[in-house]
Amino acid sequence: MEEELRDALARRAAGVAVICARDDAGYRAMTATSLASASADPPLIVVGLESLTTTRDAVVGARAFTVSLLSRQQEFLSDRLAGRAPMVDPSWREVPHFSAPSGLPVIQGSIGWFDCALEDVFPAGDHELVLGRVLAAGVGPGDPLILWDRAYWTIS
Repeated sequence: MEEELRDALARRAAGVAVICARDDAGYRAMTATSLASASADPPLIVVGLESLTTTRDAVVGARAFTVSLLSRQQEFLSDRLAGRAPMVDPSWREVPHFSAPSGLPVIQGSIGWFDCALEDVFPAGDHELVLGRVLAAGVGPGDPLILWDRAYWTIS
């Protein structure tokens, strides 16, 4: 059943986002496609994070995180943060970024971003649903990086 579930979910096109938080060792980040708006008033988003990751631990520990919506030109960075290419140093020296109002990084060239305070965490099997209150947000130019059928696509 697990393989069939993964195959069926791979047929759902989704934008690629990077979730980032900070712990004592530096920035922790991972790619995610399970991101959704939860509420406009108050402004809330929800993201699914694997339970046994350093990024999840950093989000919960810091009670804050950013989300960077990747552009089509950021495919290699997506692979790096997904563990399919050379890892990113926790200092993020080689990742072009700017600081959100919270001080957490937002990836330069993202087509959109959110700066969030952690509202709540809900267990969901091998993942956790992380609810964030959006404190600031922004948009940038470009086409979105889309994951569909285990490959990257764009809509333009």
